[in-house]
Amino acid sequence: ATMETALLNVPQVVCYKGSALSYWIGRMLVKVKFIAMVNLICGREVVAELIQKKLTIENLRAALSKILEHPERDRIFSGYRTLREKLGGPGASMRVAEAMMKRLRMGERDDVIIMNR
Repeated sequence: ATMETALLNVPQVVCYKGSALSYWIGRMLVKVKFIAMVNLICGREVVAELIQKKLTIENLRAALSKILEHPERDRIFSGYRTLREKLGGPGASMRVAEAMMKRLRMGERDDVIIMNR
């Protein structure tokens, strides 16, 4: 949903709060700087993330108020432009399929599972 929201050019604040145990296990298994796909792809915080203890009424109110202001909105929209550039525009599925076929033709199949039809 965060990617769709970004591609529709809508400012957002990403909120996530789960059980402490689930969050802890997730953090032990997955080492990432961000949770939002937008931020992961851009390699920086494009949209604010309020995760676990940071998700409070006060923090949410502040973050939502901030995205209504032009400096923050402009920063988010700039990040969304970067996101669209990194994604490469329409036709991503076709480009991936072509790249896979090229690798298969070159015999680089060690990391690809080929299923019989």
